[in-house]
Amino acid sequence: MGLARAALRCVMQKLILISHLSPGDLVMLTAAVRDLHRCYPGRFLTDVRTGSPELWIHNPHLVPLEVDDPAVRLLPCHYPLIRLSNERPVHFLHGFIDYLNQALDLRIRLTRLAGDIHLSEAEKSLPSVVEQKTGLNLPYWIIVGGGKLDLTIKWWHFRRWQAVVDQFRGRILFAQVGEKHHYHPPLDGVLDLRGQTPMRELIRLVYHAQGVVCPVTALMHLAAAVEVPPGRAPDRPCVVVAGGREPATWEAYPSHRFLHTIGQFPCCANGGCWRSRTVPLGDGDDKDEPGALCVDVVNQLPRCMDSITPGMVAGQIEHCIRDLGLDLLAPDQARAVTPWLHRGTQAALRALMCGYFSAPSAGSEDEPAGVESNNQPQRTTVWATMTSS
Repeated sequence: MGLARAALRCVMQKLILISHLSPGDLVMLTAAVRDLHRCYPGRFLTDVRTGSPELWIHNPHLVPLEVDDPAVRLLPCHYPLIRLSNERPVHFLHGFIDYLNQALDLRIRLTRLAGDIHLSEAEKSLPSVVEQKTGLNLPYWIIVGGGKLDLTIKWWHFRRWQAVVDQFRGRILFAQVGEKHHYHPPLDGVLDLRGQTPMRELIRLVYHAQGVVCPVTALMHLAAAVEVPPGRAPDRPCVVVAGGREPATWEAYPSHRFLHTIGQFPCCANGGCWRSRTVPLGDGDDKDEPGALCVDVVNQLPRCMDSITPGMVAGQIEHCIRDLGLDLLAPDQARAVTPWLHRGTQAALRALMCGYFSAPSAGSEDEPAGVESNNQPQRTTVWATMTSS
């Protein structure tokens, strides 16, 4: 009986893991696949069916499997552990691992606090996306100045992102990225790569980057998951404007500067609020329901995000530069890249507004037009509330 059981365990199980969640979620799934094989070597043959399949290119743990193979188990993947994220000290990376342990009766352990993204030697040897666009081999940071429409509570005002960029003019080249169908208003004085970085290009952009500055988004997870070129500090810095939506234990990485407000306000006193939007968008999504909306809006931002200033973000970037000895632009490099930098954000936004909306009266300096004087948002569109000046 013991020999039969041992022989059965030696038969490699075929798994196709299925998920159509967002890219940031799928970076977490790459870690679960890695640790499944590290903890149970030789036990499983794995393949995936997910969105963003480019995340899995060159992954050594995958083999081609067919969904119509009767020996293959199709396993939709989720991370219900998130429901306990305010109660237990667990990281997002534990989410899919915990699910696989339950579904497969295993004891997979997280072996590295990062996802598992692979680049080929050919990809690593290519010039950076920045160098390919400008012809200049320059140090740079990646900046994300917006986000998805389903989770506007994660947004920081674009004028605050602009203030961070302005703080480092002539010292840091920021490459702005963002999917073109999401909200990413253009910033002045940056290399504009919005809508120009398919996933593999984005991964290469991260590989060569000195650092990343962003809200809670897929880029922070890629910053941890993508390896660092030889000769640099082992962990890529990332400054995250997080606020109070998610508990820091769930999202933060040891090498990141995670600016959060957990424990500072009543709405996030005992953990993340896990709400979705700052104001209703009127698009019929259930994220417009009262239970999904921020309960403390100040200057058209969640109070938690409003409390994080550009100076705080810039200060953390300065710490990264000093502590890790990161490269800055030399004066001649700053001059050479200037023709490539985006200009005219304010004029472009005003033109956009004039094309779609009448001009409402403006509020305070940090308060976009379309906000009532008592700081309670009108029911209006996301463009009117978030991009007016």
